[in-house]
Amino acid sequence: MRHFQITQHACKFVFLSIVIMSLSGCAGFGTRLEPPRINIANIQVQEIKAFEAIFQIELRVINTNDIPLEIKGLNCDLELNGKRFASGVSNIEKKIPPFGTDILPITVYSSVLGMARGVLSLHGKEKLKYGLNGRLRLGGNSMMMPSAIPFKSSGEMTLKPKTD
Repeated sequence: MRHFQITQHACKFVFLSIVIMSLSGCAGFGTRLEPPRINIANIQVQEIKAFEAIFQIELRVINTNDIPLEIKGLNCDLELNGKRFASGVSNIEKKIPPFGTDILPITVYSSVLGMARGVLSLHGKEKLKYGLNGRLRLGGNSMMMPSAIPFKSSGEMTLKPKTD
């Protein structure tokens, strides 16, 4: 009789462990996703107001995974020369196929003070360094997928005009 009680307790423990891990979204059971490669494809000034500037940024998203990414939104922060410049969110819904790419638009906002600091930090520099970090929010209602994937990207642009 004692042997049956140990087995019954062990079964309850295993069952409860599985339920708890499933409800908590345990990464061990989920699909491991590589962060996509994200670069700035284009940036345009939308509007400059008294206290803020609004920019439209197009982000090139490269899915390096063997499963599609069902994106339901994203948020990001843009830094210029190591200083926070602008932030934004987008509720864009896109499905990027495995090993595919697409453009995601996002509107970002910068205070006029932040914009002025960014412009002043460019004085005498030949290159502009940018940093982009944020999260892609995923849909798909699967317990096997994470709800968000963080991303980081950086690069630099030459400010000197090209001479032939």
